[in-house]
Amino acid sequence: MGDNALRPKHFIRSAKKGVLLDVRTPAEFAQGHIPGAINFPLFSNEERAEIGTLYKQESREAAIDRGFEIVGPKMADWIKTAREKFAEQDLHIHCWRGGMRSANMAWLFTTAGFVCFTLRGGYKAYRQMVLKDLMAPWRFIVLGGYTGSGKTDLLHHLQQKGEQVIDLEKIANHRGSAFGQIGEQPTSEQFANLLHAELSQLDPEQPIWIEDESRLIGKVYLPDEFMQLKRESPLLFMQLPQEERAQYLAEQYGKIPVATLKASFQQIKKRLGDAKVQEALEALDRGDITRAAAIALHYYDKAYVHSLRKHTKHKIKMVSFPKMDIDHMANQLMEEAKTTIP
Repeated sequence: MGDNALRPKHFIRSAKKGVLLDVRTPAEFAQGHIPGAINFPLFSNEERAEIGTLYKQESREAAIDRGFEIVGPKMADWIKTAREKFAEQDLHIHCWRGGMRSANMAWLFTTAGFVCFTLRGGYKAYRQMVLKDLMAPWRFIVLGGYTGSGKTDLLHHLQQKGEQVIDLEKIANHRGSAFGQIGEQPTSEQFANLLHAELSQLDPEQPIWIEDESRLIGKVYLPDEFMQLKRESPLLFMQLPQEERAQYLAEQYGKIPVATLKASFQQIKKRLGDAKVQEALEALDRGDITRAAAIALHYYDKAYVHSLRKHTKHKIKMVSFPKMDIDHMANQLMEEAKTTIP
């Protein structure tokens, strides 16, 4: 089976033509996994903990014996499930270090007639590859601008025009502010895995547009190596009148329940101040979303100025627009990029 042990890049490429099975516990899988993987655990969380305790307190042999006692009754069901769900597909199996769990599963399914491949070094080797690749000299164009400048809509429009784009907020499942919760977010570890998968589909020789996000998107932390590269990349900073941005935000968040918007204002109360928050809440009560958005901009504009200071100053280029016109803005930004990116 040694010939079927693949290094991470080859393993992932091969898995696209088959099925990718992560045989670690559900808890390990939830913390982070290869995008597209199916959790097919050898042990439950509790069983894994029991075996680990035996290994530490008694011996390796005791842990192995208990492991076989647990998996023995399950083997027939695993084969039945695999034949029902993955018939005539190659199985790509991995665990944490590429050790006993994946080796035993690969043996079982090979015996049952499947063609199996394992990941050399396991998920740990995959993670090392992810972090290394995120440090590569990607040719980023960072799209900046105060809150309400339409950065996310612009990224999508640029993508429609054939530009390479990475939507960090989409990957993080968050719009990047107290008002931005979309749904359940991935862990920071899984975010890096998803980001790596997106980047792997792009041409590293061509520019890639990304939004100027802070280190924290909701509850997700961007990898340190990625943040450093972003700060050293050219940044096109869009300048739009505040009234244009407030109107844009009102259109974006106008469909969100008022109670949710009020709760979001409470989250930034410490920074915005009691008086401003109260004014925003009163504006929401009378249906004046635009006024509430303008109040929120006082906080977010100051926060963005602080964040902007961390970027390499000589790589920041200001681009002014009199009004919100996504198509016109996208065209001008593409022209600006031609003289900004080496």
